Amino acid sequence: MSRIDEEKPFVPVRIAVLTVSDSRSLSDDRSGDVLAGRIEAAGHTLADRKILTDERTEIAAQLSHWCDDAEVDVVISTGGTGLTGRDVTVEAHRDVYEKEIDAFGTVFTFVSMKKIGTSAVQSRATGGVARGTYLFALPGSPGACKDAWDEILAPQLDYRHRPCNFVEILPRLDEHLRRK
Repeated sequence: MSRIDEEKPFVPVRIAVLTVSDSRSLSDDRSGDVLAGRIEAAGHTLADRKILTDERTEIAAQLSHWCDDAEVDVVISTGGTGLTGRDVTVEAHRDVYEKEIDAFGTVFTFVSMKKIGTSAVQSRATGGVARGTYLFALPGSPGACKDAWDEILAPQLDYRHRPCNFVEILPRLDEHLRRK
């Protein structure tokens, strides 16, 4: 069973938040607010925050920009993970990924099933890695963002979490790009 090892130090990570929406602005971005608040309350750094419309190339470009930014360790997007024609966030993420974290979507589905039952099948939440940066795409609802953060991301982005966590392997994500 997972646990927090209180003898280890907390290691803050730098997290950027991207809201994907054709209708939201920073003043009414409840899902982005949920993520930003939880990131900072956990002791991490909110490295950047943006809102983009549902345009695949623009989303992928922003994700790539953050992957190239040494001040960003993790990117969390919210919105655009559904099944409609304008939902292109997952495709944009996959345009950038070097490796997909397949179990992220599966675990998110399990978490969602407890809250919304079989409606969880309509989400395509995903996670991956690119150029030493973690990327996660969450649904656009504040509840889904709370669930993903509280049940998956908060523990995995805590260096003290055992038996393992994302932070402890962060320095090795781009080892294939380094000269040998």
